[in-house]
Amino acid sequence: MWKFVGAAALSLLLLFSPAAQSDDYPSKPIKLVVPFAPGGSVDIVARILSQRLSEDLGQSVVVENRAGAGGNIGFEAVAKAKPDGYTLGMASSTLAVNVSLYRSIGYDPLKDFAPISLVAMQPNVLMVNPSLPVKSVTELIAYAKANPGKLNFGSSGIGASQHLAAEMFKSRTGIEMIHVPYKGGGPAMADLVAGRIQLMFETIPNSLPYIQSGQLRALAVTVEERSGQLPDVPTVAEAGLAGFVSRGWLGVMAPAGTPQSIIDKMNAAVHKAVADPAITKRLVDLGLRIKLSTPAEFSAFIAREVADFRTLIADAKIPVE
Repeated sequence: MWKFVGAAALSLLLLFSPAAQSDDYPSKPIKLVVPFAPGGSVDIVARILSQRLSEDLGQSVVVENRAGAGGNIGFEAVAKAKPDGYTLGMASSTLAVNVSLYRSIGYDPLKDFAPISLVAMQPNVLMVNPSLPVKSVTELIAYAKANPGKLNFGSSGIGASQHLAAEMFKSRTGIEMIHVPYKGGGPAMADLVAGRIQLMFETIPNSLPYIQSGQLRALAVTVEERSGQLPDVPTVAEAGLAGFVSRGWLGVMAPAGTPQSIIDKMNAAVHKAVADPAITKRLVDLGLRIKLSTPAEFSAFIAREVADFRTLIADAKIPVE
C-alpha cells in the first residue's frame, strides 16, 4: 500500500512540476496586460503581437488594458499575478522610469518580473514650430543660449519619454528651456502647431503628418541611425551632439517566479512572431526599430535603464510624486 501511495505521490509531483506544466503550455488562453489605455503605441504593438501569438501558440492571447497611475496599476497587476505563464505584460520604458518618479509604486521593476524579450525601440524626433528661426540642432542650441528660458517645450506629461528626451538634451547642451506638461501628446502637438510652445520631442508616427505638411520642422531623430520614414532628417549625433541617444522601448514580461521553460517558450514565440515579414512591416510602419533579445539580455537592459533614468531624473530635479 505504501508503495502505491508513494508512487501516486511521485506521479502527482511530476504532473505539477514546472517541466510538466511547460510541456503542455499553453493549455488555456493567455492574458497580455497593457498598462495604458487603448490606442497608444504600447497597446497597438500588444494587439499586433497577440494576434500572431494566438495563431502560433494555438491558444487565444487576449489583451487587457489596465490603465492608470502612469502605468503603475497595470505593472503591479502583472507583478502580483500567478507566475504560471497565463498572465503576461507589455513592458515599456515607463517601467524603468516610474521607480524614480513615484514614492510608492507597488512593485520592484528589477525583482518582481521575469523579462521575456525586448521587441522594439521607439525613437523620437525633435521638432520646432516653423516660426522659430532655426533649421538645425546647432542653430537651436545657439538660439536657446542667446535666449535663456524663453523656449517652451511640451510633452505628454512629467516623466514621459518626450519629457526625458528634452531633459537629456538640456543636460547635454547646457541650455535653459521651460517644460510645459500636457495630459497627452495630442494637446501638446496642437499647441506646438499653433505656436504656443516652440519645440517638442515626439514619436515619429505622431509627428509625421505635421512634418510632411510643413506645419512642423524636423531637426533630428534621437537614435543611432536615421529613420526610414524621415531619411533626410539627421540623427542628433550627426547634427553635432555626439553620443546623444534617447528612445522608448517595448517588450514582453511575466511575473517573477514563472518557470524558465515557459519564459524560454514565450521568448521563442515572440521572436517567431516579430520575424514574420508582415509583422515586421507593421511595426516598422509605426516608426519602431526591431530589437529582440534573450531573457537575460532583457533583464540586464532593464537594470541599466533603471540606473540611467534614476540619474537623469535626479540631475533634472524632476519632482517625485
